[in-house]
Amino acid sequence: MSRVSGSIVAVLVVGLSVSACAESPTASAQGQAPAAGQDQVVAEVGGRKITLKEVEDRWQQDDPAERQRVTQLLYQHRRNHLDQVVGDLLIEEAAKAAGASVDDYTQAEIDKRLTPITDAEIQSVYDANRDRVQGRPIEELRDSIREFIAGNRLAQARAQLVEDLKAKGATVRVLLDAPRLEVGIAPYNASKGPADAPITIVEFSDYQCPFCARVNPTLDQVMKEYAGKVRIVFRDFPLPNHAEAPKAAEAAYCAGEQGKYWEMHDRMFANQQALGVPSLKQYAAALSLDTAKFDQCLDSGKFASNVSSDLDAGRALGVNSTPMLFINGRPVAGAQPFEYFKGVIDEELARMSR
Repeated sequence: MSRVSGSIVAVLVVGLSVSACAESPTASAQGQAPAAGQDQVVAEVGGRKITLKEVEDRWQQDDPAERQRVTQLLYQHRRNHLDQVVGDLLIEEAAKAAGASVDDYTQAEIDKRLTPITDAEIQSVYDANRDRVQGRPIEELRDSIREFIAGNRLAQARAQLVEDLKAKGATVRVLLDAPRLEVGIAPYNASKGPADAPITIVEFSDYQCPFCARVNPTLDQVMKEYAGKVRIVFRDFPLPNHAEAPKAAEAAYCAGEQGKYWEMHDRMFANQQALGVPSLKQYAAALSLDTAKFDQCLDSGKFASNVSSDLDAGRALGVNSTPMLFINGRPVAGAQPFEYFKGVIDEELARMSR
């Protein structure tokens, strides 16, 4: 790949993957090591045995964010390659049933699922990354962009082939368990959905984070798609560079005293550019709250301790960006699309039915 091609591919990957507000330049926290092997003895000192769990616990205490990042990265690589192996086996079985070689069968089936790359698509990718291509004209990058789109489309076509084979009745059970954490829920945390739902999503969020606003419609879709099966719990994680987020978090609790936590929650996310105290008080009036009671609550800092407690809880889990969500303890970083949530939720429901 040429230098220019490599540059545009790197640009496109970065442009497509950023979906979270960060507390620091480090990667966001995700996951925890599976329990298997935690009782393994990794050292002895004067006859005193040190287990892997003890080491993991110390790592979690000293640097939870990095531990979660490394653990999730390891799991994701394993899962990606497991999916490749599963796909290979399904394709081999299908090719045998069709009386064709694996290569011929794969090529024919993928060709059915590929669509031509249009100039409009190339222009769209170029336009979306115009601020990153350092002034290079589209003519210089056209071949690189086409190569990038073609590579993605080829991978998507193969993945669709595998999904189509599964849909035809192939038996596939994924037994590799994902990293997960014990994520606490405080008595004061607002939630919606049944308390005994099989799926609990705990969201650490920031009212000034645009990606947190972006994930809200996705969570609404999750609640509709899995009605009665999902509970969503909201926890505050105002980032240091978002000065108005802590007070906004308090405002939600003050509105909650009058039964309108989620209404205030939605109002603030819809007006992220206006979250100063005067604006928060205007939103309370628009929601027909008792404004005197709301104003006194907000000015007194009555619920500031709730916000700081959520911050402490998030940092102990390794959270350092928003939104950070935990689906039954499984971390999901950033404003992922609905399909991502659906995949994790379906896996969790299948796991609980085993």
